[in-house]
Amino acid sequence: MPAKWLKDAVFYEIYPQSFRDTNSDGIGDFNGIIEKLDYIKSLGCNALWLNPCFDSPFRDAGYDVRDYKKVAPRYGTNNDLYRLFGEAHKKGIRVILDLVPGHTSEEHPWFRRSQSAEQPNPYTNRYIWTEHWFAGCGDLPYIAGEAERSGTYIINFFKCQPALNYGFLKPREPWQLPMDHPDCIATREAMKDVMRFWLKHGCDGFRVDMAASLVKYDDERKSGTCAIWRNVRQMLDAEFPDAALVAEWSRPDLSLPAGFDMDFILNDPHTRYATLLRDYNEPVDNTYFRKDAPDRDITRFLDIYQGWYAATRGVGYISMPTCNHDTVRLRHRLDETEIKLAYAFLFTMPGVPFLYYGDEIGMRYLELPGKEGGYFRTGSRSPMQWDASKNLGFSNAEADALYLPVDSADDAPTVAAQQDDPASLLNTVRALLKLRHDNEDLQADAPYEPVCTEKGRPFVYRRGNLLLAVNPSGEKLFADVDMDLDHREALFTLGMADAAHGRLVMGPQSFAVLK
Repeated sequence: MPAKWLKDAVFYEIYPQSFRDTNSDGIGDFNGIIEKLDYIKSLGCNALWLNPCFDSPFRDAGYDVRDYKKVAPRYGTNNDLYRLFGEAHKKGIRVILDLVPGHTSEEHPWFRRSQSAEQPNPYTNRYIWTEHWFAGCGDLPYIAGEAERSGTYIINFFKCQPALNYGFLKPREPWQLPMDHPDCIATREAMKDVMRFWLKHGCDGFRVDMAASLVKYDDERKSGTCAIWRNVRQMLDAEFPDAALVAEWSRPDLSLPAGFDMDFILNDPHTRYATLLRDYNEPVDNTYFRKDAPDRDITRFLDIYQGWYAATRGVGYISMPTCNHDTVRLRHRLDETEIKLAYAFLFTMPGVPFLYYGDEIGMRYLELPGKEGGYFRTGSRSPMQWDASKNLGFSNAEADALYLPVDSADDAPTVAAQQDDPASLLNTVRALLKLRHDNEDLQADAPYEPVCTEKGRPFVYRRGNLLLAVNPSGEKLFADVDMDLDHREALFTLGMADAAHGRLVMGPQSFAVLK
């Protein structure tokens, strides 16, 4: 069963280097997050996910960890992070960190020892090595010619990220260790030790990067990797039963039974999540929430989602983010009205929603050169836009010292500009999240059932005793529903909605929650 506090959780994802800079070095810091906790609470978010903040050479924006138990000095000190945990908890906000278990930086002390000429040593098999310097690793990506020891090593993502050794499900070569080898078990135990360290200092759990990547030559059901996560969950249940784990996996049918509380569904083709928010299929864009989508069809998403929902109900939660640090912001493809409707859907569906910093004001995706391994993703990592002051309130540093440039457009959205406008995107987000918190039938575990999924009709669905409908199109649409609508009241609407005599009429670009 997932942690109880997740039932009414709404997460706010923060890319720390881009949120708020308090020491004028051009990079966001922990004190900046502490400074903005009241703002985060005002949104209706009661949980934080911080992208990697551990010590790192930052060749992959912190996903190349050099020391799991030390924070990167650019953000502050360990004590600053402990204080963030404490201040957040005082305001009823949980905090999870980004855990990277599949690989480290090549500068991590474990790897320094593992690659050294002095063999064997306690870290000889902490990473995956072939037996000879000239031998490749079959179909696994590898690096040769950069180590003191005689061998090549497997990488997990970029060249700078050697893969930690959790073993092979079915070894094929002498250098491939089985999962039950003592050195592979030692890797697993070392990662559990990292988790204990942060949980004891006040962390509330972890978002797990590349959670499916641990065991090599795993089978289609990832049975080896799942076994490791079940072992980790046993430790958490015994020692930290309130800790939450969210998987970057996009296979909730695998990850949730393996011990995760939540799993993201992102833009992987098999999730079909992109068909809702940013459909890149050519030559026609049929993104569901686009007003002018020529072939709008909610079942392109539901055909996958419904099976996962049925398979995981009561086991864990499916999480749908507005965006994240690896995806293109919605403002790049959708206008403000389309975004409001998308958020209305995301924040009223089952599971635990995630709001990416700046999405609440419609920050743009910026065309920026790659930074710290970001490539195209860099455009979604620009500084938070607070007000019309210097650097849009992000930092007092000079512009050329900023981690990334701020949006230079005259109409760059800011919190201050939207604060007092009831119809702003910012206040629409606040209203939607308040609605969710005020109604148990909209929270993570409340029952869900699709009612109308036909093309050319609004999408209508139940959450507990509530009836919800969304019409993203530019035309008035109706749905005949087999229920009494005459005595239902509207709890929330965007646009026009009318319900009577079993017929639900939705105006162009509309959303409604009926009680």
